[in-house]
Amino acid sequence: MFRKMRRSKQRMSQEDTIAVMNRSTNGVLACFGDDGYPYAVPLSYVYFNDKVYFHSAKEGHKIDAIFENPKVSFAVIDEDTIVSAEYTSYFRSVIVFGQARMVEGDEWQSAFKALVEKYSGEQSETDKQKAIAECTRTYLIAIDVEHITGKEAIEYVRAKVQ
Repeated sequence: MFRKMRRSKQRMSQEDTIAVMNRSTNGVLACFGDDGYPYAVPLSYVYFNDKVYFHSAKEGHKIDAIFENPKVSFAVIDEDTIVSAEYTSYFRSVIVFGQARMVEGDEWQSAFKALVEKYSGEQSETDKQKAIAECTRTYLIAIDVEHITGKEAIEYVRAKVQ
């Protein structure tokens, strides 16, 4: 169903791919938008229990697109260092394909806690719990991952072999 990576030598291990998802703080969600146009929007997320979670306003282009067609992709760029002498950049990135859905119940509690922890880890537990309790004006959305791949610059692959 999903295409094989054309430059398979540059495919990152599953472990390295997950590490990128865990350390990165933002990515770009791509959906089917209005009038056949793709719609891509940057957002903050947490990778938790093998899913991507993010919050969203209850109205807007993103949420309308997800309700219309839940098939999405999500891209994260972990690194992109320009190496001007080589006319290239050294990069690491991940692409996720999956189905987006609204989260409720116990899953909402644990996933929202993970999201809050990622972005406010230095705050007190009391403040974090208060933030979670007060967050009723947004949806929490999960991407159930169907396919995930990481890719890195060939220079990083070569450095691992040496």
